[in-house]
Amino acid sequence: MTTSPDPDPDTGLDTGLDPGPDASPDTVPEIPRPKGFLRSLSLPPLTLRPLTLRSGIRWLCIGVVGLWLLAALTLVAAKWIDPPTDAVHMERRVQAWMHGRPYHERYTFVPLRRISPDLQHAVIAAEDARFYQHHGFDWHQIQIDAQDDMDGGRIRGASTLTQQLVKNLFFGTGRSILRKGAEATLVPVAELVLGKQRILELYLNMVEWGPGIYGAEAASRAWYGTSARNIDREEGARLAAILPAPLRRRPERMNHYSALIQERMSQMGW
Repeated sequence: MTTSPDPDPDTGLDTGLDPGPDASPDTVPEIPRPKGFLRSLSLPPLTLRPLTLRSGIRWLCIGVVGLWLLAALTLVAAKWIDPPTDAVHMERRVQAWMHGRPYHERYTFVPLRRISPDLQHAVIAAEDARFYQHHGFDWHQIQIDAQDDMDGGRIRGASTLTQQLVKNLFFGTGRSILRKGAEATLVPVAELVLGKQRILELYLNMVEWGPGIYGAEAASRAWYGTSARNIDREEGARLAAILPAPLRRRPERMNHYSALIQERMSQMGW
């Protein structure tokens, strides 16, 4: 006599599975694994692959390329959009917070036409005399500085306005070989997409001109109580003279260096 399988106690339906005479009441019947096509549709168990050196390097390269593309797109946007801040501004703010010092930022972006030509010429004469001749790197000045270094002389620095703009926007005041390498790859992008006048406009509006003082307009009002459009030749030379060390220098103390800048301006036809 054949015993029919018992119905499922939960559903009341026949399961179609005969537990057999030796099965105990607590035995759960094994569900057959799918075969053939159905088995191919089943998902494999999840496994965590260990991070290898090759995959780590690959992800690092992807991250570096992503950051570079973001910086390049920022430069493209800067052709039409005035940056609200840059790396130097943020660095000074963090430094003040870490040392518990009060921090008041003065920063007003103005069009280049509202900055005195005397101030523009003074900054170019002081910081990058071949600004309109080079394409981001002043190789002539680099050679001069390299020769001075070999001769034991003091290095003046050959960073162009374009290099300084890229550094201020993305890297702050830190110095490293990696930073210089990244800067060198972004300088041609800035020259290509921005052009000389926009580079000069961005530089004059972003550069640090004293504690919490950024840009020509804020500097003119902080040091001389007037707008950037009213700065004369001597005042422009004195403002340009403090750029190499804006946290330590003051315009009224720059008698010798400002005279040299004015002399260079005259040699350049300004």
